[in-house]
Amino acid sequence: MSRTSLRPLIFLNAGLLAALAAVTLMPSAAAQLRPRSTYTMVGGSVNGIVQGVVYITDETTNEVVAISWYENTKRLVGLGYRNMTADAVQAAKTR
Repeated sequence: MSRTSLRPLIFLNAGLLAALAAVTLMPSAAAQLRPRSTYTMVGGSVNGIVQGVVYITDETTNEVVAISWYENTKRLVGLGYRNMTADAVQAAKTR
């Protein structure tokens, strides 16, 4: 290979090395401030509602939501939310 054909390859490699260094040395982003959650889902029913209900519990934050699927509107509808930690504190106060 002649010198003139090697020069573009050397510049290309230098540019790629600079790009790799820039990406490697950039500070990393920390979008998640809490650990990954663990969820538990349980099916059930509610008086007065024909559709079934799904209770989803976030075990990391101790929160529960109840949702139901409405076939006529083709959407999930939230039925309720509870914070189990706040409920436990409230129950301890009433004893």
